[in-house]
Amino acid sequence: MLPRAVVLATVRAFDWLADQSLPREKSPAHQITGRRGEEAAYFHLRKLGYTITSRNFRSPRCRGEIDLIGWENDVLCFIEVKTRSTRDVKPGEAAVDQHKRREIAAVVRDFLRRLPAQCQWRFDVVSVYYEKKTGVPHSDSFLCGGGNQPQIEVFRNSSLTA
Repeated sequence: MLPRAVVLATVRAFDWLADQSLPREKSPAHQITGRRGEEAAYFHLRKLGYTITSRNFRSPRCRGEIDLIGWENDVLCFIEVKTRSTRDVKPGEAAVDQHKRREIAAVVRDFLRRLPAQCQWRFDVVSVYYEKKTGVPHSDSFLCGGGNQPQIEVFRNSSLTA
């Protein structure tokens, strides 16, 4: 297995090459930031020992999406990732409001229908922060996390009821 640093450096190199050679992505800046945050959360959770089995899971029966699904030891974890460029407005974990929790709960129920009834599971929230460094102008590379290491917080066993 390759060391984590090599994998991260390789992913960043490919991202840089794509940024240099492919046409600019037409997605809004907040969606680009969100995708970058989900990628950072994925690698962070793997470092913590999670085994991620699914990304961006959607159910054909209900609205909503689960950003990451994985195992931590023998517990199945449904993970919502919230990425922010600042802590000044609203923390990422606080952005998982009642409406979002209801949507996620419906997708979780649909996912669990396929598993044995005794399966242990929980809901986690991961907050990823790409805070702008003082004196550095705002740019697209900032939104994508270019060279800026995120701060990541994991909130295990969050409630799906609000």
